[in-house]
Amino acid sequence: MAVCARLCGVGQSQRCRRRQRHNQQDQGSNSDMDEEEEERIVGQRQSAESSVATSGPSDAHKDGSGHVRRRDRAERQSAGPPHPQSLVDLPPELLVEIFSLLPGTALPEVALVCKKFKQILNTETIWRRRCAEEFGMTDDLRKMEAGGVSSHDLYAKLLHPYRHILGLWQPDIGPYGGLLNVVVDGHVIIGWMYLPPHDPRVEDPMRRRPLFRIHMLESKNATVECMYGHKGPHKGDIQTVKKDEFSTKCNQTDHHRMPGGRQEEFRTWLEEEWGRTLEEIFHEHMQELILMKFIYTSQYDNCLTYRRIYLPLAMPSDLLQPGLFKGTYGSHGLEIVMLSFHENSARATKLTGDPNVPAGQLTLDVDLSRPIVLPDLEQQRSIEDLSRLVLGIHEEVQREADQQAKVASATARDIAEGAYGSASAAEEVEVDNDACSDSSHPDPPESQPFVLPLGITARNEVYPRTCRKCFYGTGLIAGHGFTSPERTPGLFVLFDQDRYGFIWLELKSFSLYSRLTDHLAHAHAPCVERFEAMLHNMQSWTS
Repeated sequence: MAVCARLCGVGQSQRCRRRQRHNQQDQGSNSDMDEEEEERIVGQRQSAESSVATSGPSDAHKDGSGHVRRRDRAERQSAGPPHPQSLVDLPPELLVEIFSLLPGTALPEVALVCKKFKQILNTETIWRRRCAEEFGMTDDLRKMEAGGVSSHDLYAKLLHPYRHILGLWQPDIGPYGGLLNVVVDGHVIIGWMYLPPHDPRVEDPMRRRPLFRIHMLESKNATVECMYGHKGPHKGDIQTVKKDEFSTKCNQTDHHRMPGGRQEEFRTWLEEEWGRTLEEIFHEHMQELILMKFIYTSQYDNCLTYRRIYLPLAMPSDLLQPGLFKGTYGSHGLEIVMLSFHENSARATKLTGDPNVPAGQLTLDVDLSRPIVLPDLEQQRSIEDLSRLVLGIHEEVQREADQQAKVASATARDIAEGAYGSASAAEEVEVDNDACSDSSHPDPPESQPFVLPLGITARNEVYPRTCRKCFYGTGLIAGHGFTSPERTPGLFVLFDQDRYGFIWLELKSFSLYSRLTDHLAHAHAPCVERFEAMLHNMQSWTS
């Protein structure tokens, strides 16, 4: 107490308050320090603070010999801890936090900086965080670490080497296509083949079937297994062919065989694919299509090539959220399509197909600049009235297309002849084209009653009885083997954000589409250009 009073020049109460402030500032100091030592340090710090506050260029301190020497400012501040000059000087726990924020692909280069960084990167906390943030792993990785597989090994030997196959893919199965979703499921990477619900229950959830899995369950190396067939997992292989493409190979195709031979395999496949026996399918044409599909698809034995597909990016101006939908296609059953928007049009592209119109083709093309206001219910029931309404717009579209072709031809002729100033023919056609484009279309109401015309067949009679909007569009039809493809007029009907329909006037049939609501990670296109290029390539895959 006397020491504190002498150094501070204050009484006991102020000394105690000063000590209290000192303790709050230095919580990390040694709590076992005795009172005399504590008073000495407090006095030294107070003296240093007083010197800093009152000293100037002429401040000096006399030593025992009477000589005057200046005190360096750096010396007065040297009592505090040294400031780190680089990352290497930071404490390990802070480096762990920093490295945990970096992408896993950058950490191997960090490990090359110095021995200290390399040792810190062996901390499992860093790799648990990378597995969770980059791959969405929500399971407790400590359980796997207790089994002998570290989070570092899981990232370095499984997740990172196979990250390029995560997302959506279309298998190359001729005209039938398909939809494969490769995801991180628990501690395993698994490829799920998505199958539409059984016909005609289009609003039921999608069905899934595992085709392969990659794991580190039994060793410290990644193992690929084929899941096809009914005898359990067996040896398989995955090969990267090129960018955005990979292939699977089964090394034990005997696991796909059944004791009852091909007949038992067909019955089992039919039950899984269609949910019924062949005897329950009375339509002879449908029986032929089903048998044809089984013969064609079973020859692959899960040795397939897959090409990446992207989900479309949503824009504020879109009529509804783009994405994947299940649709009814008459005797071909249910198929999966991708709905996307392109300026004034909506397009539905097949991800699964049939021998007539294969996967990858543009099944629907809707002109959003040509809305249609439906008549009252009595007139809607008449196929003649609906056809007259849609065909009138169809003829108008064809006239405009012919006029645009004439403009292009006239312009090309003028350029070829060098008559740049005599574009009278082109100007005349342009005037007519403008007159047609200025024709006003009535604004449709927010909601209107809807009923299918008599004579229109539908696989699913349970459809909404009100709709939001209707538009003119065309649907693609073709003969067997995609012969004589033709775009025919029809009516696009928007029911709500998750359902729409299309009336095929020439086929006198109705397709109902329902949204696929599954969460699909790693699936959205990085940019519009990549998505457009993917759509263009998709049509060439199955043409």
